Amino acid sequence: MKVYVATDHAGFELKKKIVEFLKEEGYEAQDCGPFEYDKNDDYPDFIKIAAQKVSEDPENSMGIVLGGSGQGEAIVANKYPGVRCALFYAPVVPAGSTDVAGTKSTDPFEMLRLTREHNNSNVLSLGVRFFTEEEALKAVKLFLDSPFSAEERHARRIDKIKKIEEEICKPT
Repeated sequence: MKVYVATDHAGFELKKKIVEFLKEEGYEAQDCGPFEYDKNDDYPDFIKIAAQKVSEDPENSMGIVLGGSGQGEAIVANKYPGVRCALFYAPVVPAGSTDVAGTKSTDPFEMLRLTREHNNSNVLSLGVRFFTEEEALKAVKLFLDSPFSAEERHARRIDKIKKIEEEICKPT
């Protein structure tokens, strides 16, 4: 599996550690930049490279994109056909409480498993201001190790997303 990694200045140091971690885990990791720290760089310039690569082979590649909040990075990545980018920096629902859906989770990392299992997300966006290095590496590993369930209802929904992309991206 090839994993494309990109960031802006906010995630510059963590990106290098993630690329190294991915290689240690046996992934073919490609650093999509930046390659020098520049506090004035713009995340779209680098995120678009990783997203384009995943878009070219969304079934056999994945991406990890980083930024201060991860929000803009997810927005850029999701502009590309075939990319299903999930943003992660979820807080824990306190033990004993119930969320608005009537369920509870005391594990913030469960979202990573669910986005892979239900949405077959192929790009992960991390808001680096919300993680320790250890948490970020745990998130990357869990995201990449979690399989898509291929359950009919989830596959059906992804097919609908693909049809929307085809309709929107049709040449006029």
